[in-house]
Amino acid sequence: MKASRAARRVLLVLGGAGAGLVALAGTAYAHVTITPGSAPQGSTAELTFKVPDEESAAATVQVQVQVPTDHPIAQFLVKPVPGWTVTVQTVTLPKPVVTDDGSFSTAVSEVTWSGGKILPGQYQDFSVSADPLPTGVGQLVFKAIQTYSNGDVVRWIDLPQAGQPEPEHPAPALTLTPAGGNSTAAADGQGAAPAASGGGTGSSTGSSTGSGTGTTALALGAAGLAAGLLGLAAGGTAWLRGRRDRQP
Repeated sequence: MKASRAARRVLLVLGGAGAGLVALAGTAYAHVTITPGSAPQGSTAELTFKVPDEESAAATVQVQVQVPTDHPIAQFLVKPVPGWTVTVQTVTLPKPVVTDDGSFSTAVSEVTWSGGKILPGQYQDFSVSADPLPTGVGQLVFKAIQTYSNGDVVRWIDLPQAGQPEPEHPAPALTLTPAGGNSTAAADGQGAAPAASGGGTGSSTGSSTGSGTGTTALALGAAGLAAGLLGLAAGGTAWLRGRRDRQP
């Protein structure tokens, strides 16, 4: 009887610790993120924004993504999403962007998806093609605004700052790595000094934290703790049972 009670206590502790870690992992994951997290300067990339619904009783009905224009992307094409309507805003550039495909005097500044729904507990991917990614900048920040059916608005516009905790609403950020020697889009003569470029309300500087890497590490840590506590529970139960069997 004593052994059973001891085992139950250990399992309750294990369950509480595991539940806390799962909840923490869910919180770390539930951000608007961009995939891939990095790409070469001057390359063509398909970028996917993963938008989860974090409300318990409201659906996401609109997603706005601000596209940086201080380092413009010449061709920013939007992939259709069934059930959603796309609205694209452009700006006239002070200096045209010249690529192998020609000269571009305008660039996309914002993309809005509306008319669809992301229900609670679900997510939706929104993909675009960026051709070419700019050179002379180390990071592009795509600030996002998420609107819910109950009127709530969440602004994913913050960047991590050195020595500070991760912001509550981090902006999706794409790290741009130095272009390879055969990249045709890197021939604009710009340097490759790292810098952060943001869209819409302005740019911010800071280091980008990969939410995917942090989530994986957290999940592995949770699994390791769970395995260790299970081993402790099994060992403690066996020790108590052996001690009881040896008593006269």
